Amino acid sequence: MLLAGLPWEIFSLSEFPAVPEVEEDGATFRENALKKASVVAKTLKMWALADDSGLEVDHLNGAPGVYSARFAGEHGDDVKNIEKLLTLLNGVPWAQRTARFCSALAFVSPEGDAWTTEGTCEGIIALAPRGEGGFGYDPVFYLPEYDLTMAEIPEEKKNQISHRAVAMEKFRNYLLYEFPGTTERN
Repeated sequence: MLLAGLPWEIFSLSEFPAVPEVEEDGATFRENALKKASVVAKTLKMWALADDSGLEVDHLNGAPGVYSARFAGEHGDDVKNIEKLLTLLNGVPWAQRTARFCSALAFVSPEGDAWTTEGTCEGIIALAPRGEGGFGYDPVFYLPEYDLTMAEIPEEKKNQISHRAVAMEKFRNYLLYEFPGTTERN
């Protein structure tokens, strides 16, 4: 877990079924993360951390962007999302298939105080899916420095280099700086 070792008890949203579903209608990952964290913080009357993440492809002017999970229409249909992406990039030269995974985190108090950060992971959209791990666009997100797609990278390594890992490391540093009397558990 990316927040393991912090000296606070961390809960999952799944432990609070009464929290309403939040419509992700922001224009940016940051806006969606802020909206989700704000609703949860206000509902539960406690600090909340929310993420919004997705894929930006340079040749597609940043698409699918905030629509990553529903790029092909139905929310969460990874196979159709990948098929649509590869169809749109059919014939596009390798050098023009640059992309990045983006993650925005928002940490919001019940009173509305907010802190945000972002993380990215740069790559190239592969010509065809490879690998069985991960989810979403991982099978077509190629990392040249590893000669692997994100779906082929072991989970432990992925948790060090992914867009979420970058954003979480910034969040972790923020928490430890803002609350200097606490120390990490080893």
